[in-house]
Amino acid sequence: MLKQRILTAIVLLAILLPALFYPSHVPFACVMLVLIGAGAWEWGRLNGYGQRLSVFLGVETVALCALSWWLGLLDRSLLLMWLLASAAWVLGGAALLRVAVPGWPRIPRGLRLVSGLLALWVAWLAAVQARMVGINFLLSILVLVWVADVFAYFAGRAFGLKFTRSKLAPAISPGKSWEGVWGGMAGVVVLAFAWVWADRAAGATVASLYTRLYERGWWLLLIGVLFLAAISVVGDLVESLIKRSAGAKDSSSLLPGHGGVLDRVDALLPALPIAMMLAFL
Repeated sequence: MLKQRILTAIVLLAILLPALFYPSHVPFACVMLVLIGAGAWEWGRLNGYGQRLSVFLGVETVALCALSWWLGLLDRSLLLMWLLASAAWVLGGAALLRVAVPGWPRIPRGLRLVSGLLALWVAWLAAVQARMVGINFLLSILVLVWVADVFAYFAGRAFGLKFTRSKLAPAISPGKSWEGVWGGMAGVVVLAFAWVWADRAAGATVASLYTRLYERGWWLLLIGVLFLAAISVVGDLVESLIKRSAGAKDSSSLLPGHGGVLDRVDALLPALPIAMMLAFL
Protein backbone atom coordinates (compact mmCIF):
# COMPACT_ATOMS: atom_id res chain seq x y z
CA MET A 1 0.00 0.00 0.00
CA LEU A 2 2.82 2.41 0.88
CA LYS A 3 4.56 1.71 -2.43
CA GLN A 4 1.28 2.33 -4.26
CA ARG A 5 0.78 5.65 -2.47
CA ILE A 6 4.31 6.81 -3.24
CA LEU A 7 4.14 5.75 -6.90
CA THR A 8 0.76 7.40 -7.40
CA ALA A 9 2.00 10.59 -5.74
CA ILE A 10 5.07 10.68 -7.99
CA VAL A 11 2.97 10.22 -11.13
CA LEU A 12 0.51 12.94 -10.06
CA LEU A 13 3.29 15.39 -9.29
CA ALA A 14 5.00 14.59 -12.59
CA ILE A 15 1.79 15.64 -14.36
CA LEU A 16 0.65 18.49 -12.13
CA LEU A 17 3.88 20.39 -11.49
CA PRO A 18 4.90 21.00 -15.15
CA ALA A 19 1.32 22.10 -15.90
CA LEU A 20 1.29 24.39 -12.87
CA PHE A 21 4.60 26.10 -13.65
CA TYR A 22 4.14 26.36 -17.41
CA PRO A 23 4.13 30.04 -18.49
CA SER A 24 0.55 29.76 -19.73
CA HIS A 25 -2.44 28.67 -17.64
CA VAL A 26 -3.70 26.43 -20.44
CA PRO A 27 -1.94 23.14 -19.46
CA PHE A 28 -3.08 23.54 -15.84
CA ALA A 29 -6.65 24.20 -16.98
CA CYS A 30 -6.56 21.02 -19.11
CA VAL A 31 -5.23 18.88 -16.23
CA MET A 32 -7.95 20.30 -14.00
CA LEU A 33 -10.54 19.42 -16.65
CA VAL A 34 -9.50 15.77 -16.43
CA LEU A 35 -9.63 15.78 -12.63
CA ILE A 36 -13.03 17.50 -12.53
CA GLY A 37 -14.40 15.05 -15.09
CA ALA A 38 -13.18 12.12 -12.99
CA GLY A 39 -14.69 13.72 -9.89
CA ALA A 40 -18.05 14.09 -11.64
CA TRP A 41 -17.94 10.41 -12.63
CA GLU A 42 -17.28 9.49 -9.01
CA TRP A 43 -20.10 11.76 -7.88
CA GLY A 44 -22.55 9.94 -10.13
CA ARG A 45 -21.52 6.57 -8.71
CA LEU A 46 -21.74 7.80 -5.10
CA ASN A 47 -25.30 8.88 -5.81
CA GLY A 48 -26.33 5.48 -7.09
CA TYR A 49 -26.11 6.02 -10.85
CA GLY A 50 -24.78 3.33 -13.15
CA GLN A 51 -21.50 3.29 -15.03
CA ARG A 52 -22.81 4.69 -18.31
CA LEU A 53 -24.72 7.57 -16.78
CA SER A 54 -21.81 8.37 -14.47
CA VAL A 55 -19.47 8.55 -17.47
CA PHE A 56 -21.99 10.84 -19.19
CA LEU A 57 -22.03 13.08 -16.11
CA GLY A 58 -18.24 13.30 -16.23
CA VAL A 59 -18.29 14.23 -19.92
CA GLU A 60 -21.11 16.72 -19.34
CA THR A 61 -19.20 18.47 -16.54
CA VAL A 62 -16.05 18.70 -18.67
CA ALA A 63 -18.19 20.14 -21.48
CA LEU A 64 -19.65 22.74 -19.11
CA CYS A 65 -16.17 23.80 -18.01
CA ALA A 66 -14.91 23.89 -21.60
CA LEU A 67 -17.94 25.95 -22.69
CA SER A 68 -17.29 28.43 -19.86
CA TRP A 69 -13.69 28.68 -21.04
CA TRP A 70 -14.72 29.22 -24.67
CA LEU A 71 -17.25 31.90 -23.67
CA GLY A 72 -14.49 33.82 -21.87
CA LEU A 73 -15.87 33.37 -18.36
CA LEU A 74 -12.35 32.98 -17.00
CA ASP A 75 -11.47 36.50 -18.13
CA ARG A 76 -14.37 38.11 -16.28
CA SER A 77 -14.91 39.14 -12.70
CA LEU A 78 -16.78 36.28 -11.01
CA LEU A 79 -17.19 37.86 -7.60
CA LEU A 80 -20.95 37.25 -7.53
CA MET A 81 -20.34 33.58 -8.24
CA TRP A 82 -17.77 33.35 -5.44
CA LEU A 83 -20.23 35.02 -3.04
CA LEU A 84 -23.05 32.63 -3.97
CA ALA A 85 -20.79 29.58 -3.80
CA SER A 86 -19.43 30.68 -0.42
CA ALA A 87 -22.93 31.16 0.99
CA ALA A 88 -24.01 27.79 -0.39
CA TRP A 89 -21.04 26.00 1.19
CA VAL A 90 -21.44 27.68 4.57
CA LEU A 91 -25.22 27.25 4.83
CA GLY A 92 -25.44 23.94 2.99
CA GLY A 93 -22.45 22.47 4.78
CA ALA A 94 -23.86 23.41 8.18
CA ALA A 95 -27.24 21.93 7.28
CA LEU A 96 -25.69 18.68 6.03
CA LEU A 97 -23.53 18.23 9.12
CA ARG A 98 -26.59 18.84 11.29
CA VAL A 99 -28.72 16.15 9.62
CA ALA A 100 -25.64 13.88 9.30
CA VAL A 101 -25.66 10.56 7.44
CA PRO A 102 -29.40 9.72 7.82
CA GLY A 103 -30.39 13.06 6.31
CA TRP A 104 -28.48 12.71 3.04
CA PRO A 105 -30.77 10.12 1.37
CA ARG A 106 -33.81 12.28 2.20
CA ILE A 107 -32.55 15.02 -0.14
CA PRO A 108 -33.97 14.51 -3.68
CA ARG A 109 -31.39 12.69 -5.75
CA GLY A 110 -31.65 15.18 -8.61
CA LEU A 111 -30.86 18.05 -6.25
CA ARG A 112 -27.89 16.14 -4.82
CA LEU A 113 -26.58 15.41 -8.29
CA VAL A 114 -26.85 18.97 -9.61
CA SER A 115 -25.37 20.49 -6.44
CA GLY A 116 -22.30 18.28 -6.63
CA LEU A 117 -21.68 18.92 -10.33
CA LEU A 118 -22.07 22.68 -9.81
CA ALA A 119 -19.59 22.54 -6.91
CA LEU A 120 -17.06 20.83 -9.21
CA TRP A 121 -17.65 23.37 -11.99
CA VAL A 122 -17.21 26.33 -9.64
CA ALA A 123 -14.05 24.78 -8.18
CA TRP A 124 -12.60 24.43 -11.68
CA LEU A 125 -13.35 28.06 -12.47
CA ALA A 126 -11.79 29.17 -9.18
CA ALA A 127 -8.66 27.05 -9.58
CA VAL A 128 -7.97 28.15 -13.15
CA GLN A 129 -8.73 31.82 -12.50
CA ALA A 130 -6.42 31.66 -9.45
CA ARG A 131 -3.69 30.27 -11.72
CA MET A 132 -4.31 33.14 -14.13
CA VAL A 133 -3.72 35.57 -11.25
CA GLY A 134 -0.37 33.90 -10.61
CA ILE A 135 1.37 30.76 -9.41
CA ASN A 136 2.19 32.30 -6.03
CA PHE A 137 -1.46 33.17 -5.50
CA LEU A 138 -2.77 29.72 -6.42
CA LEU A 139 -0.11 27.89 -4.42
CA SER A 140 -0.94 29.91 -1.31
CA ILE A 141 -4.50 28.54 -1.46
CA LEU A 142 -3.52 24.95 -2.20
CA VAL A 143 -0.81 24.82 0.45
CA LEU A 144 -3.18 26.24 3.09
CA VAL A 145 -5.53 23.29 2.64
CA TRP A 146 -2.67 20.78 2.67
CA VAL A 147 -1.07 22.32 5.77
CA ALA A 148 -4.42 22.37 7.57
CA ASP A 149 -4.85 18.67 6.80
CA VAL A 150 -1.31 17.67 7.83
CA PHE A 151 -1.30 19.68 11.06
CA ALA A 152 -4.77 18.38 11.92
CA TYR A 153 -3.60 14.80 11.44
CA PHE A 154 -0.57 15.09 13.70
CA ALA A 155 -2.30 17.27 16.29
CA GLY A 156 -5.17 14.80 16.41
CA ARG A 157 -2.82 11.88 16.92
CA ALA A 158 -0.82 13.67 19.60
CA PHE A 159 -3.59 15.47 21.51
CA GLY A 160 -6.89 13.88 20.44
CA LEU A 161 -9.45 13.90 23.31
CA LYS A 162 -6.89 15.28 25.78
CA PHE A 163 -8.63 18.65 26.00
CA THR A 164 -12.18 17.74 24.97
CA ARG A 165 -14.51 14.89 25.88
CA SER A 166 -16.10 14.33 22.48
CA LYS A 167 -14.85 13.86 18.94
CA LEU A 168 -15.57 16.31 16.16
CA ALA A 169 -18.17 14.28 14.23
CA PRO A 170 -18.11 10.65 15.43
CA ALA A 171 -21.10 9.60 13.31
CA ILE A 172 -19.46 10.93 10.14
CA SER A 173 -15.69 10.60 10.60
CA PRO A 174 -14.77 8.88 13.88
CA GLY A 175 -11.07 9.62 13.53
CA LYS A 176 -11.38 13.41 13.63
CA SER A 177 -11.04 15.38 16.86
CA TRP A 178 -11.44 19.00 17.91
CA GLU A 179 -7.77 19.02 18.84
CA GLY A 180 -6.98 18.16 15.23
CA VAL A 181 -9.06 21.10 14.00
CA TRP A 182 -7.26 23.47 16.36
CA GLY A 183 -3.89 22.08 15.28
CA GLY A 184 -4.79 22.66 11.64
CA MET A 185 -5.82 26.23 12.40
CA ALA A 186 -2.59 26.90 14.26
CA GLY A 187 -0.64 25.54 11.30
CA VAL A 188 -2.32 27.80 8.74
CA VAL A 189 -1.84 30.91 10.91
CA VAL A 190 1.91 30.25 11.06
CA LEU A 191 1.94 29.50 7.33
CA ALA A 192 0.09 32.70 6.46
CA PHE A 193 2.33 35.12 8.36
CA ALA A 194 5.47 33.29 7.21
CA TRP A 195 4.28 33.54 3.59
CA VAL A 196 3.63 37.29 3.96
CA TRP A 197 7.20 37.70 5.19
CA ALA A 198 8.52 35.56 2.34
CA ASP A 199 6.58 37.60 -0.24
CA ARG A 200 8.20 40.78 1.06
CA ALA A 201 11.67 39.29 1.39
CA ALA A 202 11.58 37.88 -2.15
CA GLY A 203 9.88 40.93 -3.66
CA ALA A 204 7.12 38.75 -5.10
CA THR A 205 5.67 40.24 -8.28
CA VAL A 206 2.38 38.40 -7.71
CA ALA A 207 0.95 38.70 -4.21
CA SER A 208 -0.19 35.57 -2.42
CA LEU A 209 -3.65 35.30 -0.91
CA TYR A 210 -2.08 36.06 2.48
CA THR A 211 -0.38 39.27 1.36
CA ARG A 212 -3.60 40.46 -0.28
CA LEU A 213 -5.45 40.00 3.00
CA TYR A 214 -2.62 41.36 5.15
CA GLU A 215 -2.52 44.59 3.15
CA ARG A 216 -6.12 45.21 4.26
CA GLY A 217 -5.33 44.43 7.90
CA TRP A 218 -3.58 41.69 9.87
CA TRP A 219 -6.89 40.90 11.57
CA LEU A 220 -8.47 40.16 8.16
CA LEU A 221 -5.63 37.78 7.36
CA LEU A 222 -6.12 36.00 10.69
CA ILE A 223 -9.90 35.69 10.29
CA GLY A 224 -9.58 34.70 6.64
CA VAL A 225 -7.14 31.83 7.10
CA LEU A 226 -9.00 30.51 10.16
CA PHE A 227 -12.22 30.56 8.15
CA LEU A 228 -10.58 28.76 5.23
CA ALA A 229 -9.15 26.11 7.56
CA ALA A 230 -12.61 25.58 9.06
CA ILE A 231 -14.35 25.36 5.68
CA SER A 232 -11.77 22.85 4.45
CA VAL A 233 -12.80 20.63 7.38
CA VAL A 234 -16.43 21.07 6.33
CA GLY A 235 -15.61 19.93 2.79
CA ASP A 236 -13.81 16.88 4.16
CA LEU A 237 -16.68 15.99 6.49
CA VAL A 238 -19.34 16.47 3.81
CA GLU A 239 -17.56 14.01 1.50
CA SER A 240 -17.15 11.54 4.38
CA LEU A 241 -20.87 11.87 5.12
CA ILE A 242 -21.77 11.12 1.51
CA LYS A 243 -19.41 8.13 1.30
CA ARG A 244 -20.78 6.72 4.56
CA SER A 245 -24.33 7.10 3.26
CA ALA A 246 -23.35 5.32 0.03
CA GLY A 247 -21.51 2.58 1.96
CA ALA A 248 -18.24 3.40 0.22
CA LYS A 249 -14.79 3.58 1.80
CA ASP A 250 -13.36 5.72 -1.02
CA SER A 251 -14.96 7.77 -3.78
CA SER A 252 -13.30 5.37 -6.27
CA SER A 253 -10.04 3.50 -6.84
CA LEU A 254 -8.76 5.78 -9.61
CA LEU A 255 -5.71 6.79 -7.54
CA PRO A 256 -4.14 3.58 -6.15
CA GLY A 257 -3.30 3.99 -2.49
CA HIS A 258 -5.12 7.34 -2.33
CA GLY A 259 -8.71 6.41 -3.16
CA GLY A 260 -10.45 8.63 -5.67
CA VAL A 261 -10.22 12.17 -6.97
CA LEU A 262 -12.92 13.44 -4.63
CA ASP A 263 -10.97 12.00 -1.69
CA ARG A 264 -8.05 14.26 -2.66
CA VAL A 265 -9.96 17.45 -3.50
CA ASP A 266 -12.86 17.40 -1.03
CA ALA A 267 -11.37 20.15 1.16
CA LEU A 268 -10.45 22.24 -1.88
CA LEU A 269 -13.98 22.33 -3.30
CA PRO A 270 -15.22 24.93 -0.77
CA ALA A 271 -11.82 26.51 -0.08
CA LEU A 272 -11.11 27.60 -3.66
CA PRO A 273 -14.20 29.78 -4.30
CA ILE A 274 -14.15 31.17 -0.75
CA ALA A 275 -10.48 32.11 -1.12
CA MET A 276 -11.34 33.92 -4.37
CA MET A 277 -14.14 35.75 -2.59
CA LEU A 278 -11.82 36.86 0.23
CA ALA A 279 -9.15 37.99 -2.21
CA PHE A 280 -11.37 40.05 -4.51
CA LEU A 281 -14.26 41.19 -2.34
